Amino acid sequence: MSDAYRPHEALVHPARPTASLVRLVLGAIMLAALFLSLIFAASALLNIVAPATSWDSTLGDLETGETPAGVLANLYLFGFIIVALAMTGRAIHGRALPSFVGDLRLARLHFARVCLYMVGLHLALSILLPATPGLTPEANIDATRWLTFLPLALPALLIQTGAEELVFRGYLQSQLAARFANPRIWIIVPSLLFGLLHYDPVINGDANWLIVGWATLFGIAAADLTARTGTIGAALGLHFVNNFFAILVAAPAGSFDGLALYTYPFTLDDRDALWLWAPLDLMLLLVSWLTARLALRV
Repeated sequence: MSDAYRPHEALVHPARPTASLVRLVLGAIMLAALFLSLIFAASALLNIVAPATSWDSTLGDLETGETPAGVLANLYLFGFIIVALAMTGRAIHGRALPSFVGDLRLARLHFARVCLYMVGLHLALSILLPATPGLTPEANIDATRWLTFLPLALPALLIQTGAEELVFRGYLQSQLAARFANPRIWIIVPSLLFGLLHYDPVINGDANWLIVGWATLFGIAAADLTARTGTIGAALGLHFVNNFFAILVAAPAGSFDGLALYTYPFTLDDRDALWLWAPLDLMLLLVSWLTARLALRV
């Protein structure tokens, strides 16, 4: 392990007693099964409490997030992943949920500092970068209404990004690192899986693999930050601020835009627009990763 990644041992050490690939595969299967079971149970309970027709119109399409309630429900559902991981960690690996976070005090510090620097970066770029023809966002929902939903949206966003970081960086990365010394394995494999999580040809259309590729690169950046700091706090800060601006500030039209203050004049399946946007997005990802490292001096 390189000196830069030495702090990663804080996350890897609790994984060493159960570092076998068999346990990891069993853990992944149990995690998925528990999550789906919890979703099914919640859906069944909701149908008992109220007829489907009464909440379908309120939530809209959960997957596309076409309404504020639909976006919130989608994000809060990620809480079931955290519950499933807590149960899986105990049953398969003998690990408590905090062991997938790292030192909690450090994680909170890393998260706060990266969030602060990232918000500053986004605000600076919004002022300094010129408007790009065809990509300028347009007003979507009323600012007062947006502020009303914000107290519910921020914890929902923290749950969603926290669940993904716990699973991909906290769990999969640490368990693989306990089994394999080569960072290429425990950085790239979880990042590829994270990228494939965004595979959705129905919504993304011809731009599907472009989105998967970007998510994979984001996963690599988050994995690197986790290894350099020994907690998921920095990766969570990067992820949280990224999704805050991508979901709550400006989202592609018709794609999870129910709570977006603005929308871009293109959809996720508009390959030409996304290819035009891709260089800016990749530049932002690179600068964001460097900004997070600068924030923590790692």
